[in-house]
Formats: sequence, C-alpha cells, structure tokens
Amino acid sequence: MMSPISTASLYGSLAANIGASQTRQANYAAEISSGEVSTDLAGYGATAGTLTAVNSVSARLTSYVANARALSGKLDVQDQALSQVATAAQSSRNAVAEALANDSGDDLMSALQAQLSTAAGALNTQYDGQYLFSGGQADTAPVAAGQLSDLTAAGPLSSIFKNGQTAQVSRLDDSTVVKTGVLASDAGGPLMSALAAVQAYDAGPNGPLSGTLTTAQSSFLTGVLSQFDTAISASNTTVADNGVVAQEVTEKTTQLTDQQTAIAGVVSNITMPDEAQVATQLSLAQTTLQASAQIFSSLQSDSLLQVLSPATA
Repeated sequence: MMSPISTASLYGSLAANIGASQTRQANYAAEISSGEVSTDLAGYGATAGTLTAVNSVSARLTSYVANARALSGKLDVQDQALSQVATAAQSSRNAVAEALANDSGDDLMSALQAQLSTAAGALNTQYDGQYLFSGGQADTAPVAAGQLSDLTAAGPLSSIFKNGQTAQVSRLDDSTVVKTGVLASDAGGPLMSALAAVQAYDAGPNGPLSGTLTTAQSSFLTGVLSQFDTAISASNTTVADNGVVAQEVTEKTTQLTDQQTAIAGVVSNITMPDEAQVATQLSLAQTTLQASAQIFSSLQSDSLLQVLSPATA
C-alpha cells in the first residue's frame, strides 16, 4: 500500500516540477519571440554588471557622436563665414590696386564700403540663434560697424568689436578637447584695421580719395597694400585652421561610430539568445512538462481513496 506521506510528497513534487517546467517554457518562448535573453537585468545573472557598464559606454558614445555631427554642421557654417571675410580682404586689396593702376580714386571708397558690409555681415553670422564669433557673448552681434566712418568714429578700433574673449572649446570624447570657436576680433581685426586706415586718410587733410590721385594719395595707397596683404594672410590662416578642426571632428566622428558598432556587438552577444540552444531548451522543457503532466494525470485516475482504502476480498 502507498503511504499517505509518499503520495502527498509525490503530488507536491510533480506539481512543483510542472510549475517549473511551465516557467522555463514561458521564459524560453519569450527569449525566442523578443530576441532578448531577458527584459530586466536580473535575468542576465553574472553578466548583468558587464551589460550595465557596456550600456553606459554606449550611451556616452551616442552623445559624443550626436555632438560631433552637430559640431560639424556648425564648423561648415563657420567656414563659409570666414571664407567671406577672406574674400572681402582680397577684394579690398584688389580695389586699392585697381585705383592705383587707374590713377583714380573714383569708386574706391564705395568698393571698400561694400567689402566692409560683407565682412561685418559674415562676422555677425548666427547659428541656431547665436552669434558664431561672439566669444561667449552669444546674444550680442560681435561687430558694431556698418559704415566705414564707424571704424574711425568710435575711438580705438577695438571698440567696434563686442565679442567676449573666450573662444568656444568642444569635447569630442573622454580625452579630446579642441578649440572650435573663433573670435570676431581675431578673424576680422586685420581687415578692419586696413579699412580704418584708408577711411582715416580719406577723411583727413589729404582726402578725399576721389578723382585723379595725387602723388601723396598714390604713395599712401601703395603703402596700405601691405596692410591688406596682412589681412589676407590672417584671414586665410583662420580659414585653414577652421578646416583642420573640421577634419579632426570628422575623423573623430568616424572613430566614435566605429566604437559604437563594436559596443553594439558586445551588447548583442550578451542580450541576444543563442536561438539553437534556446530552441533545444524549449523543446526539453516542453517534453518535461508533458511527462510530468502525464504522470500527474495517471495519479489522478487512480483515486487517492482507492490507494488508501483496504483491499477488498
């Protein structure tokens, strides 16, 4: 005769086995359908710490890539503006050289006025609602000169520049910080100085610079060409420096993207189940569940009362 204790124990063992098999079956089925080992960290066991650390690195890389791409767009706009300043410097020199070649000051000052407007407009370029060359004074136009007369009417030439003195720096990754900002006073100072010299001469006792040039006027304009040469050189250097930074940002973006891909592979190795292994485990869980259910059903068909009742003659 089967004892009550052994029968109860068997029922309990079978019930627990069935419950465990159902849980395993559900978990393996969930892995297959979701493509993930678990929906929470607890399900990753010993690899949970590694997964947390890797996800943290991934989030940081994502932030750096987004910032680098935004910075590339900003540097492109910055390049366009700085190139306009360089062009204005070259065009200003050309205007002076043409006046000398023609021995005439006609149209010289209007040509230089046009180049001032171009340069000032470029240096007051905004990006995302902020002035690019403001040196920390993002809400203030860095160049306060619209007319050639403004260059000599405000006292020291430096007074036309309203930018701060802190050029923007940007962090590209955990260990790389680069100077990405340019100050209007640095980018436009040499050109504005050359233009101010011509404006002061035009408004002085030997001016105006119009009509046939006098010997003194020709001598002055010949001398001022070197100032425009300095402005051209400085402007081109600034454009080149900006290009170097832009290239560094592009290369860093590629590196960061490659790191993102590598990290994604690590995460995938941790979070994605081995489909063949999981399918095998699912099949085993289903078999175990079926076997346990059949045994449990057999026990139910042989009534507990029949097992415990005395044998009848």
